[in-house]
Amino acid sequence: MACGCRGGAGASVERGRAAGYAACACALLFAAVSFYWGLGGTLGLDTVGQDAVQLARSGNVAMLVALWFVGLVKVAGGLLALALVQPWGRRRFPRWLLLLAGWGGSGLLVLYGGAQIGVQLLVTTGAIAPSADMDWRGFYGHLYLWDPWFLLWGLLLGITTFSYTRRSGRRTPTRRPRPVRLAR
Repeated sequence: MACGCRGGAGASVERGRAAGYAACACALLFAAVSFYWGLGGTLGLDTVGQDAVQLARSGNVAMLVALWFVGLVKVAGGLLALALVQPWGRRRFPRWLLLLAGWGGSGLLVLYGGAQIGVQLLVTTGAIAPSADMDWRGFYGHLYLWDPWFLLWGLLLGITTFSYTRRSGRRTPTRRPRPVRLAR
């Protein structure tokens, strides 16, 4: 009943595993963009903001180093998602470390993406007045691409971590020895 049946434990594990692979893909695609920009590419950089474009054009070394560092952090996030769904993750890392990284990473990604989208929606509805020199291309790039990507990655990592929490919390019950009854 549990293997592949709707709503069974097997289906829950498969959803968690699928979310883990999707979270890994989000992270690695995100990292690839950072590495591309870190190598000097500029395609799509204007969707982050004109400040980023100007820094890239000026050859700012600190920005290139930051992009490579951020790219490596994103790769680590992808490896975390895999560690939560692959057997090697359990063997290489203690449960508490995977849970701390999984829940912490998920929380940060969801909070960052969600908060950014929330503020941007307040601007688009007129609840918050934008500055006169608003970079609208960067604004909409964040609203429709980058911040939802953070939010999606965080939600997928959260689903993966939830699945791992449930799976790894199960222990095979050990048989207790029966008490010995002494004859009277």
